[in-house]
Amino acid sequence: MRQRHKVLGLLGVLSVLTFLDRMAIAVAAPGIQAEFHIQPQHWGWILSAYVLANGLFEVPSGAMGDRRGQRGELTRIVTWWSAFTLLTAWCRGFWQLIVVRFLFGVGAAGAYPNSAGVIARWFPVRERARSQGFVWAASRLGGALAPLLIVPLQRCFGWRSVFWVLGLAGFAWAGIWYAWFRNRPAEQHAITVAELQEIGETRSAHGGGPVPWERLVRLRALWLIVLAYGCYGCGSWFYFSWFPIWMVHSAGLSLDGVLLTSFPFLVGLGANLGGGALGDRLTERWGAKAALRTITSVCLALTATILVGMALCHGKVTIVVLSSLGFGMMDLMLPSAWAMCLAIGGGASGTATGMMNTAGQAGGFLCTVLFGYIVHATGSYNLPLWFIAAMVLTSAFLFSRIDCTRGLHTDPAANPAA
Repeated sequence: MRQRHKVLGLLGVLSVLTFLDRMAIAVAAPGIQAEFHIQPQHWGWILSAYVLANGLFEVPSGAMGDRRGQRGELTRIVTWWSAFTLLTAWCRGFWQLIVVRFLFGVGAAGAYPNSAGVIARWFPVRERARSQGFVWAASRLGGALAPLLIVPLQRCFGWRSVFWVLGLAGFAWAGIWYAWFRNRPAEQHAITVAELQEIGETRSAHGGGPVPWERLVRLRALWLIVLAYGCYGCGSWFYFSWFPIWMVHSAGLSLDGVLLTSFPFLVGLGANLGGGALGDRLTERWGAKAALRTITSVCLALTATILVGMALCHGKVTIVVLSSLGFGMMDLMLPSAWAMCLAIGGGASGTATGMMNTAGQAGGFLCTVLFGYIVHATGSYNLPLWFIAAMVLTSAFLFSRIDCTRGLHTDPAANPAA
Protein backbone atom coordinates (compact mmCIF):
# COMPACT_ATOMS: atom_id res chain seq x y z
CA MET A 1 0.00 0.00 0.00
CA ARG A 2 1.28 3.47 -0.87
CA GLN A 3 1.98 5.74 2.08
CA ARG A 4 -0.34 8.45 0.78
CA HIS A 5 -3.22 5.96 0.89
CA LYS A 6 -2.47 5.32 4.57
CA VAL A 7 -2.57 9.07 5.11
CA LEU A 8 -5.93 9.20 3.36
CA GLY A 9 -7.18 6.37 5.56
CA LEU A 10 -6.33 8.34 8.70
CA LEU A 11 -8.01 11.43 7.28
CA GLY A 12 -11.06 9.27 6.60
CA VAL A 13 -11.21 8.12 10.23
CA LEU A 14 -10.81 11.74 11.31
CA SER A 15 -13.72 12.72 9.08
CA VAL A 16 -15.93 9.98 10.55
CA LEU A 17 -15.13 11.18 14.08
CA THR A 18 -15.70 14.81 13.12
CA PHE A 19 -19.26 14.13 12.02
CA LEU A 20 -20.06 11.72 14.82
CA ASP A 21 -19.07 14.43 17.31
CA ARG A 22 -20.81 17.16 15.31
CA MET A 23 -24.06 15.20 14.89
CA ALA A 24 -24.16 13.77 18.41
CA ILE A 25 -25.98 16.71 19.96
CA ALA A 26 -28.51 16.86 17.09
CA VAL A 27 -29.37 13.15 17.44
CA ALA A 28 -29.43 13.34 21.24
CA ALA A 29 -31.55 16.53 21.07
CA PRO A 30 -34.91 15.03 22.16
CA GLY A 31 -33.42 13.69 25.41
CA ILE A 32 -31.44 16.86 26.16
CA GLN A 33 -34.34 19.20 25.37
CA ALA A 34 -36.69 17.15 27.53
CA GLU A 35 -34.32 17.10 30.52
CA PHE A 36 -33.56 20.84 30.45
CA HIS A 37 -36.94 22.04 29.04
CA ILE A 38 -35.30 23.91 26.15
CA GLN A 39 -37.60 25.58 23.59
CA PRO A 40 -36.89 25.53 19.79
CA GLN A 41 -35.66 29.14 19.55
CA HIS A 42 -33.21 28.53 22.42
CA TRP A 43 -32.11 25.17 21.02
CA GLY A 44 -31.16 26.99 17.82
CA TRP A 45 -28.59 29.03 19.78
CA ILE A 46 -27.06 25.88 21.29
CA LEU A 47 -26.67 24.38 17.81
CA SER A 48 -25.30 27.61 16.36
CA ALA A 49 -22.73 28.16 19.14
CA TYR A 50 -20.58 25.46 17.58
CA VAL A 51 -21.11 26.84 14.08
CA LEU A 52 -20.17 30.38 15.10
CA ALA A 53 -16.97 29.35 16.87
CA ASN A 54 -16.01 26.99 14.10
CA GLY A 55 -16.41 29.74 11.51
CA LEU A 56 -14.42 32.31 13.49
CA PHE A 57 -11.40 30.04 13.87
CA GLU A 58 -11.37 28.23 10.50
CA VAL A 59 -9.00 30.67 8.77
CA PRO A 60 -6.48 31.04 11.64
CA SER A 61 -6.33 27.27 12.03
CA GLY A 62 -5.95 26.68 8.29
CA ALA A 63 -3.21 29.32 8.12
CA MET A 64 -1.37 27.74 11.07
CA GLY A 65 -1.41 24.42 9.27
CA ASP A 66 0.01 26.01 6.11
CA ARG A 67 2.74 27.71 8.12
CA ARG A 68 3.65 25.06 10.71
CA GLY A 69 2.45 21.83 9.14
CA GLN A 70 -0.67 19.74 9.62
CA ARG A 71 0.89 17.12 11.89
CA GLY A 72 0.86 19.32 14.97
CA GLU A 73 -2.20 21.33 13.99
CA LEU A 74 -4.51 18.36 13.49
CA THR A 75 -3.23 16.81 16.73
CA ARG A 76 -4.12 20.03 18.58
CA ILE A 77 -7.51 20.26 16.89
CA VAL A 78 -8.65 16.73 17.73
CA THR A 79 -7.29 16.82 21.30
CA TRP A 80 -9.08 20.11 22.00
CA TRP A 81 -12.43 19.13 20.55
CA SER A 82 -12.34 15.72 22.26
CA ALA A 83 -11.87 17.40 25.64
CA PHE A 84 -14.96 19.54 25.12
CA THR A 85 -16.91 16.59 23.77
CA LEU A 86 -16.27 14.95 27.14
CA LEU A 87 -17.30 18.13 28.95
CA THR A 88 -20.65 18.17 27.11
CA ALA A 89 -21.65 15.24 29.33
CA TRP A 90 -20.98 17.42 32.40
CA CYS A 91 -23.43 20.17 31.35
CA ARG A 92 -26.48 20.78 33.53
CA GLY A 93 -28.32 23.54 31.70
CA PHE A 94 -28.71 25.93 28.76
CA TRP A 95 -25.78 28.28 29.43
CA GLN A 96 -23.32 25.50 30.14
CA LEU A 97 -24.28 23.85 26.86
CA ILE A 98 -23.81 27.16 25.01
CA VAL A 99 -20.30 27.68 26.44
CA VAL A 100 -19.10 24.11 25.98
CA ARG A 101 -20.47 23.87 22.43
CA PHE A 102 -18.79 27.17 21.53
CA LEU A 103 -15.43 25.97 22.88
CA PHE A 104 -15.95 22.63 21.13
CA GLY A 105 -16.32 24.61 17.88
CA VAL A 106 -13.16 26.59 18.59
CA GLY A 107 -11.22 23.34 18.82
CA ALA A 108 -12.83 21.64 15.83
CA ALA A 109 -12.20 24.63 13.55
CA GLY A 110 -9.75 23.88 10.79
CA ALA A 111 -10.18 20.10 10.63
CA TYR A 112 -11.22 20.11 6.98
CA PRO A 113 -8.96 22.96 5.79
CA ASN A 114 -5.99 21.14 7.33
CA SER A 115 -7.12 17.86 5.80
CA ALA A 116 -7.21 19.69 2.46
CA GLY A 117 -3.71 21.00 3.17
CA VAL A 118 -2.50 17.43 3.74
CA ILE A 119 -4.04 16.36 0.42
CA ALA A 120 -2.37 19.29 -1.35
CA ARG A 121 1.02 18.16 0.01
CA TRP A 122 0.62 14.42 -0.32
CA PHE A 123 -1.39 13.87 -3.52
CA PRO A 124 -0.78 14.67 -7.19
CA VAL A 125 -3.24 17.07 -8.80
CA ARG A 126 -4.96 14.29 -10.76
CA GLU A 127 -5.99 12.52 -7.50
CA ARG A 128 -7.18 15.47 -5.44
CA ALA A 129 -10.89 15.48 -6.27
CA ARG A 130 -11.08 11.74 -5.55
CA SER A 131 -9.15 12.22 -2.32
CA GLN A 132 -11.49 15.01 -1.23
CA GLY A 133 -14.39 12.80 -2.22
CA PHE A 134 -13.10 10.03 0.04
CA VAL A 135 -12.71 12.40 3.00
CA TRP A 136 -16.22 13.79 2.57
CA ALA A 137 -17.65 10.32 2.00
CA ALA A 138 -16.13 9.32 5.33
CA SER A 139 -17.83 12.30 6.96
CA ARG A 140 -21.15 11.05 5.62
CA LEU A 141 -20.40 7.63 7.04
CA GLY A 142 -20.03 9.40 10.38
CA GLY A 143 -23.36 11.15 9.82
CA ALA A 144 -25.02 7.85 8.94
CA LEU A 145 -23.52 6.07 11.95
CA ALA A 146 -24.54 8.84 14.35
CA PRO A 147 -28.21 7.83 14.80
CA LEU A 148 -27.39 4.11 14.49
CA LEU A 149 -24.87 4.30 17.34
CA ILE A 150 -26.17 7.17 19.43
CA VAL A 151 -29.86 6.27 19.70
CA PRO A 152 -29.21 2.76 21.17
CA LEU A 153 -26.41 4.08 23.40
CA GLN A 154 -28.64 6.88 24.65
CA ARG A 155 -31.51 4.48 25.28
CA CYS A 156 -29.33 2.10 27.32
CA PHE A 157 -27.01 4.48 29.20
CA GLY A 158 -28.44 7.99 28.79
CA TRP A 159 -27.38 10.82 26.50
CA ARG A 160 -24.30 11.72 28.55
CA SER A 161 -22.63 8.38 27.77
CA VAL A 162 -22.55 9.34 24.08
CA PHE A 163 -20.13 12.19 24.69
CA TRP A 164 -17.83 10.14 26.94
CA VAL A 165 -17.38 7.48 24.26
CA LEU A 166 -16.79 9.97 21.45
CA GLY A 167 -14.31 12.03 23.46
CA LEU A 168 -12.12 9.01 24.23
CA ALA A 169 -12.17 7.93 20.56
CA GLY A 170 -10.84 11.35 19.57
CA PHE A 171 -7.92 11.16 22.00
CA ALA A 172 -6.94 7.80 20.50
CA TRP A 173 -6.88 9.21 16.95
CA ALA A 174 -4.77 12.21 17.95
CA GLY A 175 -2.12 9.95 19.49
CA ILE A 176 -1.87 7.74 16.40
CA TRP A 177 -1.71 10.71 14.01
CA TYR A 178 1.07 12.49 15.89
CA ALA A 179 3.14 9.33 16.23
CA TRP A 180 2.96 8.28 12.56
CA PHE A 181 2.28 11.21 10.22
CA ARG A 182 4.92 13.57 8.80
CA ASN A 183 4.22 16.92 7.17
CA ARG A 184 6.20 16.26 3.99
CA PRO A 185 6.11 12.99 2.06
CA ALA A 186 9.91 12.89 1.87
CA GLU A 187 10.06 12.81 5.69
CA GLN A 188 7.98 9.61 5.91
CA HIS A 189 10.56 6.87 6.42
CA ALA A 190 8.64 4.12 4.59
CA ILE A 191 7.90 6.08 1.41
CA THR A 192 9.56 4.99 -1.82
CA VAL A 193 11.32 7.10 -4.42
CA ALA A 194 8.73 5.96 -6.97
CA GLU A 195 5.87 7.27 -4.84
CA LEU A 196 7.64 10.59 -4.29
CA GLN A 197 7.90 10.93 -8.05
CA GLU A 198 4.18 10.12 -8.41
CA ILE A 199 3.29 12.81 -5.89
CA GLY A 200 5.56 15.34 -7.61
CA GLU A 201 7.47 18.25 -6.16
CA THR A 202 4.95 21.08 -6.53
CA ARG A 203 4.75 24.37 -4.68
CA SER A 204 1.78 23.13 -2.73
CA ALA A 205 3.72 20.08 -1.64
CA HIS A 206 6.28 22.12 0.22
CA GLY A 207 4.18 24.54 2.23
CA GLY A 208 5.75 26.60 4.97
CA GLY A 209 6.52 30.29 5.16
CA PRO A 210 4.15 33.21 5.64
CA VAL A 211 0.68 33.16 4.10
CA PRO A 212 0.51 35.46 1.01
CA TRP A 213 -2.54 37.36 2.26
CA GLU A 214 -2.16 40.32 -0.11
CA ARG A 215 -2.19 38.05 -3.15
CA LEU A 216 -5.01 35.90 -1.82
CA VAL A 217 -7.41 38.78 -1.25
CA ARG A 218 -6.94 39.95 -4.84
CA LEU A 219 -8.38 36.72 -6.21
CA ARG A 220 -11.89 37.22 -7.61
CA ALA A 221 -12.36 33.46 -7.86
CA LEU A 222 -11.62 33.04 -4.14
CA TRP A 223 -14.23 35.61 -3.12
CA LEU A 224 -16.80 34.04 -5.43
CA ILE A 225 -16.26 30.59 -3.95
CA VAL A 226 -16.42 32.06 -0.43
CA LEU A 227 -19.84 33.61 -1.19
CA ALA A 228 -21.06 30.47 -2.96
CA TYR A 229 -20.03 28.20 -0.12
CA GLY A 230 -21.68 30.48 2.41
CA CYS A 231 -25.02 30.11 0.65
CA TYR A 232 -24.47 26.35 0.31
CA GLY A 233 -23.82 26.18 4.08
CA CYS A 234 -27.48 27.01 4.76
CA GLY A 235 -28.47 23.80 3.00
CA SER A 236 -25.87 21.51 4.48
CA TRP A 237 -26.32 22.75 8.05
CA PHE A 238 -30.03 22.09 7.92
CA TYR A 239 -29.08 18.40 7.70
CA PHE A 240 -26.34 18.68 10.34
CA SER A 241 -28.46 20.46 12.93
CA TRP A 242 -32.26 20.57 12.58
CA PHE A 243 -32.85 17.57 10.33
CA PRO A 244 -33.52 14.91 13.04
CA ILE A 245 -35.97 17.21 14.83
CA TRP A 246 -37.55 18.23 11.50
CA MET A 247 -38.14 14.55 10.70
CA VAL A 248 -39.93 14.07 14.02
CA HIS A 249 -42.23 17.08 13.55
CA SER A 250 -42.69 17.04 9.77
CA ALA A 251 -42.92 13.30 9.14
CA GLY A 252 -44.24 12.34 12.59
CA LEU A 253 -41.35 9.98 13.35
CA SER A 254 -40.74 8.56 16.83
CA LEU A 255 -37.31 8.50 18.50
CA ASP A 256 -36.73 5.09 16.92
CA GLY A 257 -37.79 6.58 13.59
CA VAL A 258 -34.90 9.05 13.85
CA LEU A 259 -32.77 6.11 12.70
CA LEU A 260 -34.14 6.90 9.23
CA THR A 261 -32.08 10.09 9.27
CA SER A 262 -29.14 7.84 8.36
CA PHE A 263 -30.44 7.47 4.81
CA PRO A 264 -29.37 10.90 3.49
CA PHE A 265 -25.87 10.37 4.84
CA LEU A 266 -25.61 6.91 3.28
CA VAL A 267 -26.63 8.43 -0.05
CA GLY A 268 -24.12 11.22 0.57
CA LEU A 269 -21.37 8.65 1.14
CA GLY A 270 -21.86 7.20 -2.33
CA ALA A 271 -22.37 10.65 -3.85
CA ASN A 272 -19.04 11.91 -2.53
CA LEU A 273 -17.16 8.91 -3.88
CA GLY A 274 -18.93 9.23 -7.22
CA GLY A 275 -18.54 13.01 -7.24
CA GLY A 276 -14.79 12.77 -6.70
CA ALA A 277 -14.38 10.36 -9.63
CA LEU A 278 -16.73 12.47 -11.76
CA GLY A 279 -14.78 15.65 -11.00
CA ASP A 280 -11.44 14.10 -11.96
CA ARG A 281 -12.82 12.48 -15.12
CA LEU A 282 -14.61 15.58 -16.43
CA THR A 283 -11.60 17.73 -15.57
CA GLU A 284 -9.48 15.54 -17.86
CA ARG A 285 -12.05 15.88 -20.66
CA TRP A 286 -13.30 19.46 -20.35
CA GLY A 287 -10.66 21.19 -18.26
CA ALA A 288 -11.01 22.26 -14.61
CA LYS A 289 -12.89 25.50 -15.28
CA ALA A 290 -15.79 24.00 -17.24
CA ALA A 291 -15.98 20.68 -15.40
CA LEU A 292 -15.98 21.89 -11.81
CA ARG A 293 -18.30 24.87 -12.28
CA THR A 294 -20.80 22.70 -14.19
CA ILE A 295 -20.89 19.95 -11.56
CA THR A 296 -21.33 22.36 -8.65
CA SER A 297 -23.96 24.62 -10.22
CA VAL A 298 -26.15 21.87 -11.71
CA CYS A 299 -26.15 19.78 -8.52
CA LEU A 300 -27.08 22.74 -6.33
CA ALA A 301 -29.87 23.87 -8.66
CA LEU A 302 -31.39 20.39 -8.45
CA THR A 303 -30.98 20.44 -4.65
CA ALA A 304 -32.96 23.68 -4.37
CA THR A 305 -35.80 22.11 -6.34
CA ILE A 306 -35.82 19.05 -4.07
CA LEU A 307 -35.88 21.20 -0.92
CA VAL A 308 -39.04 22.89 -2.18
CA GLY A 309 -40.54 19.45 -2.73
CA MET A 310 -39.68 18.51 0.85
CA ALA A 311 -41.55 21.58 2.10
CA LEU A 312 -44.66 20.65 0.12
CA CYS A 313 -44.82 16.89 0.74
CA HIS A 314 -45.96 15.11 3.90
CA GLY A 315 -45.77 11.33 3.40
CA LYS A 316 -43.09 9.56 5.42
CA VAL A 317 -41.68 7.57 2.51
CA THR A 318 -41.72 10.59 0.20
CA ILE A 319 -39.92 12.75 2.76
CA VAL A 320 -37.23 10.14 3.37
CA VAL A 321 -36.67 9.71 -0.37
CA LEU A 322 -36.59 13.44 -1.16
CA SER A 323 -34.38 14.34 1.79
CA SER A 324 -31.93 11.60 0.79
CA LEU A 325 -31.85 12.79 -2.82
CA GLY A 326 -31.43 16.42 -1.77
CA PHE A 327 -28.47 15.71 0.46
CA GLY A 328 -27.01 13.35 -2.15
CA MET A 329 -27.11 16.04 -4.85
CA MET A 330 -25.32 18.51 -2.57
CA ASP A 331 -22.67 15.93 -1.77
CA LEU A 332 -22.17 14.97 -5.41
CA MET A 333 -20.77 18.46 -5.99
CA LEU A 334 -18.73 18.71 -2.76
CA PRO A 335 -15.43 17.15 -3.97
CA SER A 336 -15.51 19.45 -7.00
CA ALA A 337 -16.08 22.52 -4.81
CA TRP A 338 -13.07 21.66 -2.65
CA ALA A 339 -10.96 20.76 -5.69
CA MET A 340 -11.84 24.22 -7.01
CA CYS A 341 -10.58 25.85 -3.85
CA LEU A 342 -7.37 23.78 -3.84
CA ALA A 343 -6.69 24.98 -7.38
CA ILE A 344 -7.37 28.59 -6.42
CA GLY A 345 -5.36 28.51 -3.19
CA GLY A 346 -2.28 26.68 -4.46
CA GLY A 347 0.42 26.65 -1.78
CA ALA A 348 -1.98 28.42 0.62
CA SER A 349 -4.67 25.76 0.25
CA GLY A 350 -5.27 25.45 3.99
CA THR A 351 -5.89 29.19 4.28
CA ALA A 352 -8.06 29.37 1.15
CA THR A 353 -10.22 26.40 2.15
CA GLY A 354 -10.39 27.85 5.66
CA MET A 355 -11.87 31.05 4.20
CA MET A 356 -14.34 29.03 2.15
CA ASN A 357 -15.35 26.84 5.07
CA THR A 358 -15.70 29.89 7.33
CA ALA A 359 -18.31 31.20 4.92
CA GLY A 360 -20.03 27.80 5.05
CA GLN A 361 -20.14 28.04 8.84
CA ALA A 362 -21.59 31.57 8.56
CA GLY A 363 -24.36 30.21 6.36
CA GLY A 364 -24.85 27.39 8.85
CA PHE A 365 -25.09 29.85 11.75
CA LEU A 366 -27.74 31.82 9.88
CA CYS A 367 -29.68 28.64 9.15
CA THR A 368 -29.59 27.16 12.65
CA VAL A 369 -30.63 30.41 14.38
CA LEU A 370 -33.31 31.51 11.90
CA PHE A 371 -34.82 28.03 11.70
CA GLY A 372 -35.62 28.04 15.42
CA TYR A 373 -37.12 31.53 15.36
CA ILE A 374 -39.25 30.82 12.27
CA VAL A 375 -40.61 27.68 13.92
CA HIS A 376 -41.31 29.60 17.14
CA ALA A 377 -43.10 32.42 15.26
CA THR A 378 -45.12 30.30 12.82
CA GLY A 379 -45.33 26.83 14.33
CA SER A 380 -44.24 25.42 10.96
CA TYR A 381 -41.15 23.26 10.49
CA ASN A 382 -41.54 23.38 6.69
CA LEU A 383 -41.58 27.14 6.13
CA PRO A 384 -37.81 27.55 6.78
CA LEU A 385 -37.10 25.17 3.88
CA TRP A 386 -38.20 27.85 1.39
CA PHE A 387 -35.49 30.19 2.68
CA ILE A 388 -32.90 27.39 2.59
CA ALA A 389 -33.86 26.49 -1.00
CA ALA A 390 -33.41 30.12 -2.08
CA MET A 391 -29.91 30.24 -0.54
CA VAL A 392 -28.90 26.98 -2.26
CA LEU A 393 -30.15 28.28 -5.62
CA THR A 394 -28.08 31.45 -5.13
CA SER A 395 -25.07 29.23 -4.45
CA ALA A 396 -25.68 27.41 -7.75
CA PHE A 397 -25.55 30.71 -9.64
CA LEU A 398 -22.36 31.85 -7.93
CA PHE A 399 -20.56 28.55 -8.56
CA SER A 400 -21.42 28.88 -12.27
CA ARG A 401 -19.33 32.09 -12.38
CA ILE A 402 -16.11 30.72 -10.84
CA ASP A 403 -12.95 30.27 -12.92
CA CYS A 404 -10.72 28.10 -10.72
CA THR A 405 -7.86 28.31 -13.25
CA ARG A 406 -7.22 31.89 -12.11
CA GLY A 407 -5.68 31.00 -8.78
CA LEU A 408 -2.83 32.14 -6.57
CA HIS A 409 -0.10 31.05 -8.99
CA THR A 410 -1.96 31.62 -12.27
CA ASP A 411 -3.92 34.89 -11.99
CA PRO A 412 -1.84 37.93 -13.07
CA ALA A 413 -4.07 40.20 -10.95
CA ALA A 414 -2.89 38.35 -7.84
CA ASN A 415 0.76 38.34 -8.93
CA PRO A 416 1.88 41.88 -9.70
CA ALA A 417 5.40 40.72 -10.53
CA ALA A 418 4.17 38.20 -13.11
